Amino acid sequence: MRSGTSRANRRGAKTEIPVERSSGNVFEDIGLGQSDELLVKSEIAARIAVIIEKRGLTQAKAAEILGMDQPGVSDLVRGRLRGFSSDRLFLFLNALGQDVKIVIAPRPPHSRRVGHLRVVDDRPQAATAGGRARR
Repeated sequence: MRSGTSRANRRGAKTEIPVERSSGNVFEDIGLGQSDELLVKSEIAARIAVIIEKRGLTQAKAAEILGMDQPGVSDLVRGRLRGFSSDRLFLFLNALGQDVKIVIAPRPPHSRRVGHLRVVDDRPQAATAGGRARR
């Protein structure tokens, strides 16, 4: 019998596993502070990694473009973001030829939620997925 497998499970009995609905922010779900900022930084880093991959850049070439060393690019594309501020990530996007827009908008009237941060891609979905947008 494998470790962690009970006789009841082998005989077909189902064990209920509790499931908790996500808030949409994994950093909030695991109780980390500044969860909105962590989520935004991870989304920005993921987009940088996609741009590097789509352009077929080596980490060394990406490092040259971004003005950093190759181990830093390795950390960035692997989501190890300690030491990377949001501002620095924005500059990396600029170096890769991307425009960054920061939009400040009021929350809806009568809403009690606090403001939040999010990353929005204003390209059509087909273009985001790697295909061309249809007109």
